Amino acid sequence: MSDAQPQGRDRPWIFRTYAGHSTAAESNKLYRGNLAKGQTGLSVAFDLPTQTGYDPDDLLARGEVGKVGVPVAHLGDMRTLFDEIPLERMNTSMTINATAPWLLSLYVAAADEQGADRKLLAGTTQNDIIKEYLSRGTYVFPPAPSLRLTTDVIAWTYSEMPKWNPMNVCSYHLQEAGATPVQELSFALATAIAILDGLKANGAIPAEDFPKAVGRISFFVNAGMRFVTEMCKMRAFTELWDEICRERYGVEDERYRRFRYGVQVNSLGLTEQQPENNVYRILIEMLAVVLSKNARARAVQLPAWNEALGLPRPFDQQWSLRMQQIVAYETDLLEYADIFDGSAEITRKVEALKDEARDELARIDAMGGAVAAVESSYMKRKLVEANSSRLAGIETGDQVVVGVNKYIESEPSPLAAGEDGGILTVPEHVEGEAIEKVKAWREARDQSAVDAALADLKSAASEGRNIMEPSIAAAKAGVTTGEWGRTLREVFGEYRAPTGVGQSVSDDAGDLAAVRTDVDTLSKALGRRLKFLVGKPGLDGHSNGAEQIAVRARDCGMEVVYEGIRLTPAQIVNAAIEEDVHVIGLSILSGSHLALVRDVMDRLRASGADDIPVVVGGIIPDEDSAQLKAMGVAAVYTPKDFQLTDIMGDVVKIVSARADKAA
Repeated sequence: MSDAQPQGRDRPWIFRTYAGHSTAAESNKLYRGNLAKGQTGLSVAFDLPTQTGYDPDDLLARGEVGKVGVPVAHLGDMRTLFDEIPLERMNTSMTINATAPWLLSLYVAAADEQGADRKLLAGTTQNDIIKEYLSRGTYVFPPAPSLRLTTDVIAWTYSEMPKWNPMNVCSYHLQEAGATPVQELSFALATAIAILDGLKANGAIPAEDFPKAVGRISFFVNAGMRFVTEMCKMRAFTELWDEICRERYGVEDERYRRFRYGVQVNSLGLTEQQPENNVYRILIEMLAVVLSKNARARAVQLPAWNEALGLPRPFDQQWSLRMQQIVAYETDLLEYADIFDGSAEITRKVEALKDEARDELARIDAMGGAVAAVESSYMKRKLVEANSSRLAGIETGDQVVVGVNKYIESEPSPLAAGEDGGILTVPEHVEGEAIEKVKAWREARDQSAVDAALADLKSAASEGRNIMEPSIAAAKAGVTTGEWGRTLREVFGEYRAPTGVGQSVSDDAGDLAAVRTDVDTLSKALGRRLKFLVGKPGLDGHSNGAEQIAVRARDCGMEVVYEGIRLTPAQIVNAAIEEDVHVIGLSILSGSHLALVRDVMDRLRASGADDIPVVVGGIIPDEDSAQLKAMGVAAVYTPKDFQLTDIMGDVVKIVSARADKAA
């Protein structure tokens, strides 16, 4: 083991919380409050319309405005978001991907207004589109133009904003989608390779400067509950990245080979049941990314204990911030060299992870790289299978989750008591006000300047020119997020990524035989196979739950209709009628369930198809569940309903009862 001795105290990592909601003004108030409490960097959460290139008054934005982040529709919103926050002295992380060039352009335009020196602007745009196709779903354009936009940002920031990290290769959401540690390592590194290979091939950066560009690539990772494995995974990441930079790209300077990463620890493992236990989970997960000095995170943001219930309040975010500060300042952690160096057990685990990751990287490379592995659905299918295996372990009890499948007896949590239910709720009036504001913004601007800026933007996209300067000019002219998105959609088109459901191999959990028999019996009574439509209305791209429901329904013998994410209520109702389904399952995790489900139910009634039962799943408070049932929803499921086979049994009973009533 290491004989590490105290040394000069290291600087702590950047303290962040992932935040943004309701309006730019409310989010600005939250940011300034968090900075006053000792937060040392900002991490901006944008709402789904902003992430996917829509204005608040777009049909697809209905119910989604301000729910999972802050809406930023134009320069005025960005200006308000950072009011009284000097961007030249701030380190800002923006979780934005398909629309990353646009949000960075708005940020630059706001910084210009502040008189900031662009060369001093520090921070990160996530800008990892490949993982959006695999796990989070906020992609817009097909892979080829999307990767071009990614490299445009990298090339532009290299010369104009040298302190900016233009891409944050993100394995965080891969783990949220069920990825194994080896899949996190290999899929993330394959993404970085695809980007750097493309950047090198297009010659946007001079060959002699390429190592510096490599040095600006950063990563954003996840850390789960298997502490030793997670810590070893991070050591494997640092060593594999050093190897790739040195051997594949010939980077000689060690500074440019460093694995620079930020982290948000696992939200997938946070439980709705006994939510106070999540505090311990978050602390243990954080230790995996700060204890090993050679693989320590450069920035850490922690979820709040109640994020499985809904949006955290300022106090909840403060609690997570204090957790970081106590570890950094009250312990002696930062006074020692790496305490794991010399451990035979750690070395053995790290080497095993590296070997498996190299094998997977070689497999992806043989397919033609990460983009080919996305388009063939290989990577997505592997994630669906891994998540099926994870859920099967929880269902059978092989993977213990305290308070969920073991030690479930519990006292009521006083933390979740009170009128607010322990969470922050975005008021319903936010969306209406945002719509009025964006309309007023359009009316007050110089339309001729907007038209000219959009024309140049379209020309740049069509001609292959770097998109950044035309986007910054568009931002300053008053162009909106929806107009930027619509212009590029006209040039590049839209894309629907493979779902990975059709080819996935299931990992049966529990006794499916009884449900299969019930499905067969009901199908005979119906005169055809029981048909289940799984739909994701709105802009919520977190499809993991919907995918697992679709796979389990298929394995129980149902005929499944699942077309992926981002469907309007009208499209879902039309598909249900055209496919003549027996039941509709809606999955909504963004908090927009009331508005979207109401729309679906109204359309079913208007179409004379309200005899089709509807079930709903998502992060849904009890009071909202009651409202959904009052609308006519047959059943509501939340994360505490983890026994998927039992849900399938419920679906059979619901359809059977509806069929008996119709007869």
